[in-house]
Amino acid sequence: MRHQDRLDPDALRLALADLPLWTFDATRSALTRRFRFASFAEAFGFMAEIALQAERHDHHPEWSNVYNRVEVAWTSHDVQGVSARDVAMARACDQAAAHRLQASAP
Repeated sequence: MRHQDRLDPDALRLALADLPLWTFDATRSALTRRFRFASFAEAFGFMAEIALQAERHDHHPEWSNVYNRVEVAWTSHDVQGVSARDVAMARACDQAAAHRLQASAP
């Protein structure tokens, strides 16, 4: 499978099994997750980190931020669904969030 191909239903199920905090939004044909951080600064730092990775991979999220919450959706518009690029960026989000959440723990 090429990196930009849409995942078939079995591959999507396997990806979601490996990303337990993400869901598949069939209406948007996207992987989605809501993150909650200790503060607005932490949320914004997370977004900045992901923005830099997204720019390097030329693959950008649909997202929103309200105070300490960030909602992220990954979809590949060119294939009208979820691709391996979306899965890779969802993993990157999980890693960036885990790092920030561990750093802010007492």
